[in-house]
Order: sequence, then C-alpha cells, then structure tokens
Amino acid sequence: MKRLLTAALAAASLLFASPGNSQTPPNVLIVGQIAEPKSLDPAADTAVNDFRILMNMYDGLVRYKDGTLEVEPSLATSWTISDDGKSYTFKLREGVKFHDGSSFDAEAVKFNFDRMLKDDHPYHDTGPFPLSFFFSAVEEVTVVDAMTVKFDLNAPYAPFLSNLAYPTGLIISPKAVMDHGKDVGRNPAGTGAYKFAEWESNAKVVLEKNADYWDGAPALEAVVFRPITDANTRVAEMLAGGLDVMVEVPPDNLTQFRDDARFAVQEQAGPHLWFLILNAKEGPFATKEIRQAANYAINKTALVENILQGTAEVAAGPTPPAFAWAYDESLSPYPYDPEKAKAMLKEAGYDGKELTFYVTEGGSGMLDPTAMGTAIQADLEAVGMKVKIETYEWNTFLGKVNPGLEGKADMAEMAWMTNDPDTLPFLALRTEAWPDKGGFNSGYYSNPKVDELLEKARQSTDQAERAKLYKDMQQIVYEDAPWVFVANWKQNAVMSAAVKDFKLQPSFFLMLHKVSKP
Repeated sequence: MKRLLTAALAAASLLFASPGNSQTPPNVLIVGQIAEPKSLDPAADTAVNDFRILMNMYDGLVRYKDGTLEVEPSLATSWTISDDGKSYTFKLREGVKFHDGSSFDAEAVKFNFDRMLKDDHPYHDTGPFPLSFFFSAVEEVTVVDAMTVKFDLNAPYAPFLSNLAYPTGLIISPKAVMDHGKDVGRNPAGTGAYKFAEWESNAKVVLEKNADYWDGAPALEAVVFRPITDANTRVAEMLAGGLDVMVEVPPDNLTQFRDDARFAVQEQAGPHLWFLILNAKEGPFATKEIRQAANYAINKTALVENILQGTAEVAAGPTPPAFAWAYDESLSPYPYDPEKAKAMLKEAGYDGKELTFYVTEGGSGMLDPTAMGTAIQADLEAVGMKVKIETYEWNTFLGKVNPGLEGKADMAEMAWMTNDPDTLPFLALRTEAWPDKGGFNSGYYSNPKVDELLEKARQSTDQAERAKLYKDMQQIVYEDAPWVFVANWKQNAVMSAAVKDFKLQPSFFLMLHKVSKP
C-alpha cells in the first residue's frame, strides 16, 4: 500500500506543477479548498475550511449521524446522564489507537479537555483554544476507569452532546501534543479514517488511508486538500480536471457545471448566517437607530438574487431557519427602504464620518465576499454613509476581526455555520463574549436581557422552553440590530462524475470516509 500511495502522491505532485493536466491520480481525491488551514489541531481552529480537513483525521466521543445534526456514538459507545443533567458518563470504545501508535483511553479524553479548560495544565500553552467556550460548563473530567470517563458540569447544559460532536470536541493524541508542543498543529495525530502525511504551506495538505480504522478502512488511498483562494482559479482547475471536488462554487459557475456531464453538483440548506458585524461600542454604530438604518439601507434581496443568484435566502435575524424548532417565523427581514434609512440617519444625528469596512477575499461560507462588500458599500453610500473598504486574505482578516473592531473598524463581514441555536448567539452576542473576555462578540454588543435569555436557554432540558427563550432573544436582537442580517446560504459542491458516494452534510463538514474514486 505504501508503494501505491507514494506513486499516487508523486502523480499528484506532477498535477500541481501542471494544472492543465486532465486526470487526477487514481484512488486519490483532490479537494479544492478556499484557503490555507490555520492549524490541524482541533482545539485551535474556528473555520469550517479547517474543520473539513479535521473531521477526516480525528474522531470525537460522539459524531453527527449521517445526513443530520443528531448525535450518535463514535469513540464513546454509550453514555448516561444523571437525573439532575449535570453529569455525563461515557463508556469508551476498546482497542482504538491514535495514528502515532499510542492508545486511546479515558486518560486521553481527560488530557484533551483539561488542556483546553485548565490554565495550570502543563500543555495549556499549546493553545489558543478559541472555542473552549463550548465546554465552559465543564467543572471536572474524571477517569472512572481505563475505558470510562465522567464529565461533571456546573449546571445542566443542553448543547453539551452536540458540542462534543463539533470539531472542538475531536480527540488529539496526548503523545503528539507532548512531543510537539506548540507545533502539534503541524504534526497532528488523531484516530480518524485518514492519517496526516504532509503539509506543504500554500500548496497542499495530504492525508493517507488509515487501514486500521475502527469503523472500517476507507476506499481511497489518500485525500489531498489544496488551498486555492481565488474562486476563478479554483473553477478553472476544476474544469481542467485538476480537482475531484470543489466546495463553495461561485454562483456564476453553478449552471456551467450542472450542464457538463463530466461533473455532478450538490446543494443543501444548512444552519448558516452571513452578516455584517457593526461596532456597537464606538463610532456611528454605537447608536441603535444608525444600526437599524444600515439594515434598511442595504438591498439584501438584490444581493441574494443578483450576486448570489438564488443560492441563499435573505436573513431575518440571528438564528438560521434550519433550526426550525428554535427559529422565530414571525420575524421578517428588514425591508430595503433607503428613504427611511436617510430619515433615520438624519434624526439620529449621523455626522458623515467615514466608516471603515473590513472585507475578505474569501473564506468559509463567505459567499462572494468581495462583490458583496462592494455592493454593500454602494448601498450605504447611496443613503449618505461614506464607506472605506479594506480587503484582506482570510486568515489575516480573522486576525483583525476576531480580536474586536474597537479602534480599528466600524463594520466587518462575517459568516457562521453552527451546530445548535445556542452556538452563534452565545459566542458572538453575549456581553461575556467580548473579545477581551475570550469570545467572538467583535462588535461589543451588550444587552443584559439577551445575556439572561441565552444563559437560561442553554440550561433548560425542555426543548419547548428553550425554543421560547431563543425566540424572545431573536426579537430583542432584531430590534437592537447589532448586525446587518444578510443571508442564509445553501451550501454547494461540485465533483467529478468519477467520484462515488460523496454527500454534503448539514454540518457543512466534508465526511470522506465512504467516498471512492477509481
């Protein structure tokens, strides 16, 4: 097998040197990604772009059932929940090895979560751990025996199992962390269907088949993830045969691929929100009426129909409609009303200050962000708001936005794909989620009632009660307008007709364990 893999990767290297080549190597899947990954350490990543790689290298205690956001066993075979909802005890799968040969057991699970959550852990400095918020309710992780682990929470926490299935809950080898320290993100070891083989910066990440995978060996010998940041270049490579799968196809090209028998296109609605973060702490957007005016000023229907060409729907608030049980259907999107926006700006005393607007060239779920940014700039300027765009590569963009907009910008593009209606508002709308407190509330929005509703919702074990709390939150956030609510996207991918058993997931991850290609 090693000889076959070496030959296949050699062919892949020739392919990269000659993009016009019309055939990718047999049994090797070449995936066109939108950006270079930040890290291959699951505790360090926040972007779906990176998650699509991680989910094929690692397993968590639980995972999402195929085609759903429902949780099923993975590295844990079963679990029990205490009557008070504050303790979860997991029975672990026997005989599983990490890719570096070390054993998976309860000590490995405890190591992973203690590393994220305990400042005094000897490997806490291998962070950062930007999504450790997912597990902030965890007070203690206890090794009951070699194959049993218990999580004690400080309160009932409804999204806990779902968050364990998210990439932040994936289990990395403690030996790899101890051997490589802060460089473990370039030297990862998981238990997943594919093993890390190589990372050539700005060229490729190569994963090879894990023949001993506990859930059955994959059919592919290897998967190669190629970062191609320019969408037109990505499309050209796909058309030329240099890619087997391409995610996030620009709307302009979907029809072209649909009409070509060499390719197959898949689309699926999912829990996605594309929005503009507004700096609610300083500058014009510190005034609620000016934030509302921005929502009226932007022609979101035109963005969805003309730029996105029907691949998304206009958003009505902070919760995607994919979470049907928690979504407030009574909310309607802010209508396009430039005259009302002008009147509101005048009444609110907008002084004509130029607004700095952070835009990215491309990134996870960002929906043609450069064209979107230019159209938004034009709409805002049409109502008298001067806007200066600053455009950045995706990881640079995140490095500017995630630490907060204070003193830097007035607004920024953003997109989230989430696993639970708790995730986005809890991490990006609460006061305790301001960047200096470790969260992603980059616009510094704060409303004590929203904080209260979100805290109650994550502690309730009654879904009907949770739904009411989330709907009450949506009403307040809609009125406060800390964001411009733009679009909910239907994800897409195009693949070579030779690719078999590829399936989009509502999580937006790429699950390639069952995929094959002759």
